[in-house]
Amino acid sequence: MADAAHTRRIIVAISGASGAVYGARLLQVLQGQSGIETHLVVSDAGWRNLQHELDMNRPAVEALAHRVHDVANVGAAIASGSFQCHAMVVAPCSMRTLAAIAHGLADNLLTRAADVALKERRRLVLMVRESPLHLTHLRNMVAVTEMGGIICPPLPAFYLRPQTVGEVVDYSVARALDLIDVPHNLAPRWQGLPSAAETIESMAASARHASSGA
Repeated sequence: MADAAHTRRIIVAISGASGAVYGARLLQVLQGQSGIETHLVVSDAGWRNLQHELDMNRPAVEALAHRVHDVANVGAAIASGSFQCHAMVVAPCSMRTLAAIAHGLADNLLTRAADVALKERRRLVLMVRESPLHLTHLRNMVAVTEMGGIICPPLPAFYLRPQTVGEVVDYSVARALDLIDVPHNLAPRWQGLPSAAETIESMAASARHASSGA
């Protein structure tokens, strides 16, 4: 961990929606970043999903974070606006957690920390996971957006032509990292479609390769 004066604190929260891999992968990436201090808070359902979806027990997950906070401990440091924090990401974010944040229901440490991020005008990214969505889900997303939060559903970037599930996950985590201004090399940057000439040359090269192998 870097010198305290130059350390950026990032809260990573894992709620009970499917997609625990997003939170785990985010922690793995941040763990390897210099100048980053991660603070982890996981809901009860989040712990169950980590075990069910990833076969990760509590010690294995906690080892990925610099600091771990009990979701029931509303007196923890991250519950206060005086705790200086760069950003917070909820990955994944359940509809229950979204609703609590949208309505200011700071009923546990996870939702309280998110409420603090909003009131202190800090970056809050919610990787919401649900489908299909009913009207209340949509209205809650609007409410959080109006308060300054960012709704960032983890969606596949098929234009990058992912070959594995891991690449699909990495792209969504990369988008979250972009939103909180953390540099990374998780996913390629879009460079635009090739020109017509480049496309023709590529097709010609493929044809030559096919004929030479025949």
